[in-house]
Amino acid sequence: MSTERTAGGRIVDVVAVAKRYGPVEAVRDVSLAAQAGECVALVGHNGAGKTTLMKLMLGLIRPSAGRVAVLGADPAARDPAARRHIGFLPENVAFNPALTGRELLGFYARLKGEPAGEVDRLLGVVGLAEAADRRVGTWSKGMRQRLGLAQALLAQPALLLLDEPTSGLDPALRGSLYGLVRSLARDGAGVLISTHALSELEGVADRVVILDRGRVLASGSLAELRRLARLPIRVRVTVEEPATAPDWLRREGARVNGHAFDLTCAPDDKMALLRRVAAGEGAIRDVEVAVPTVDELYAHFLARGQDREGLR
Repeated sequence: MSTERTAGGRIVDVVAVAKRYGPVEAVRDVSLAAQAGECVALVGHNGAGKTTLMKLMLGLIRPSAGRVAVLGADPAARDPAARRHIGFLPENVAFNPALTGRELLGFYARLKGEPAGEVDRLLGVVGLAEAADRRVGTWSKGMRQRLGLAQALLAQPALLLLDEPTSGLDPALRGSLYGLVRSLARDGAGVLISTHALSELEGVADRVVILDRGRVLASGSLAELRRLARLPIRVRVTVEEPATAPDWLRREGARVNGHAFDLTCAPDDKMALLRRVAAGEGAIRDVEVAVPTVDELYAHFLARGQDREGLR
């Protein structure tokens, strides 16, 4: 199946969706979309609705209200042709510990009608070629996570759903995984990532959807979210000698480590502040500008959402 079935390259379309379990509303009036070639991150604490949304996209559960379309079809219809083009990595992967990595991936390859050669290729992609013939029961959690990723990559999915994909991975392997994610998106796949590891999203996610108690608090690129939040910009100015620092800098800045001063400003005032710093000429050794982190953006929108509902 091609993503050409979807209008304008849209491969996920969630419209006014709710999911209730008795009196508990796990998802409330959520609308979101993902395009081919786009990486979208769903962020939020436990119970925010991230995994419920992924289950709805996989067709494992049906919405109580609203509409979900994946690759132009209702995922709950469980069309085999559509499902073949969806890859999924759950948060907690579970494999038969008595089988080898090659045997397990070979089993999933046969289910998807993939040639045997794909098994060796994908084991190499996720860095498991040398351990392929060892029983999975002897593997570390991170190795099993990478095997789960290889399984999700079978059949070159048009949509890849990753639920906490970096769980159990060391920093180097996390970097490799996100490099692979960006490569898949460049090749036209849509990627949805559910994660707590907010700091990892910089340079990975094209859009971030912030969730809390089943509803969307904010959605957009990180640049758009920073414009909406209007959190202060932090500027650290390092000088050659504190005594030669401009008077205004010593007066307005907070002294750090002897030779540096920390300043904050509103986003709209950043360029004016930088021009003011640059006028210091020889007295200034270095300038560092720090924009609000993803964690800070999340905390801001979470607090704003709680204020709106009178929860604080």
